[in-house]
Amino acid sequence: MNIYFKKVKFLNLQDHDIFFEKIEKYKKLLKKFNAVHNLTHFENIDENIIDSIKILDFYDLNFAKNIIDVGSGAGFPAVFLACLLNNSNFFLFEPNFKKSSFLRVIKTELELTNMNIIKEKIQNYPKFRVDVISSRALMDVKSLISICKGFYDEKTIFLLYKGSHIYEELKQMENYSIFNNGFRNYCILQSKE
Repeated sequence: MNIYFKKVKFLNLQDHDIFFEKIEKYKKLLKKFNAVHNLTHFENIDENIIDSIKILDFYDLNFAKNIIDVGSGAGFPAVFLACLLNNSNFFLFEPNFKKSSFLRVIKTELELTNMNIIKEKIQNYPKFRVDVISSRALMDVKSLISICKGFYDEKTIFLLYKGSHIYEELKQMENYSIFNNGFRNYCILQSKE
């Protein structure tokens, strides 16, 4: 077991071993794909996996039946949240062919039946309502809210993985909470729709 994962507080996790097996499979597949397709430049994958699930220490997402992740890239944070939140359906929007292909392999190899890969920009996809919309440092908050129009209502929350600029992006916005963990700010923003 990697030293970084000893720090993680797991919530509602029935079988730690299965989760760690999935992490190891993910890391091997990422290394293999990254050698050919250059999916990510992360130097420390474990830190980025922990960053993906750390929000569960601050905020309970077990209520969410449907979760969208916008600009999923190599799967941070959605893949790891999908491993832990078995009762939630995840919809990963990734228009890049290489990245969405990688995510399809991850879905199959990690047996993540609750994960759907959509190789399209979210603004071009037929609308449906969700409980949570997540994004990791993809774009500024107002732009993200704009491209997600039609997917959220007044009960939907935005789960945003942001850096230090989040406070500036949230000027003139209300109904949000920020949880800080080192360099990362996890923002929970209640939509107004």
